[in-house]
Amino acid sequence: MARASWLDEETNNPIIDKKVQELESFTAALADGAVDKDELAAQEARLVAAMKEVEAILDDAQHDKVTNLLVELSAYDIMRTLHELQAERMRQVFG
Repeated sequence: MARASWLDEETNNPIIDKKVQELESFTAALADGAVDKDELAAQEARLVAAMKEVEAILDDAQHDKVTNLLVELSAYDIMRTLHELQAERMRQVFG
């Protein structure tokens, strides 16, 4: 199986969110427009399992790089979400 890049070849923007939208668990959780505590707990369990699986095969240098990647990705996702919420508020206020 060919490796899929984490970045768009033309824009160099992260495309991980496109993979997220392909997750059945994600689309099912958002289908009703709300994420309940059970859906969130299930996603956390999948995240913990994936983290444990990857963490076990990393050497110390790789672990440091992947930790940094996860932190930067989390910060980006939070910042992007806040930016989109702010933009939507501005559209609602100013049309």
